[in-house]
Amino acid sequence: MSTASDTPVLDTILAMTDDSLERCGLAPDMLLLTRIAALAASDAPPVSYLAHVDPALKAGLTIEQLQDVLVAIAPIVGTARVMTAAGNITSALGVAIAVAELDAEG
Repeated sequence: MSTASDTPVLDTILAMTDDSLERCGLAPDMLLLTRIAALAASDAPPVSYLAHVDPALKAGLTIEQLQDVLVAIAPIVGTARVMTAAGNITSALGVAIAVAELDAEG
């Protein structure tokens, strides 16, 4: 099977995301909070949070609201997943800050 792109996996993920956005009636901030909750529930790695935390902050969400989502889902997904998610969000924020600093430097 040949692909028309050098990044078929990334292209597929972007297409799935676009399709989801077109079909979802949630406001952008609620959509991102829902996705962050799903990432925590699925024990996602930091890179997955990186794709959602920065857009969440740009959509006007606060760190406190991200923490509130983790508090809300803790009884359902368990403390281990919530603690892992908190660490992964922290890692994603660190990467986002580093990238922003590099962009600011030129």
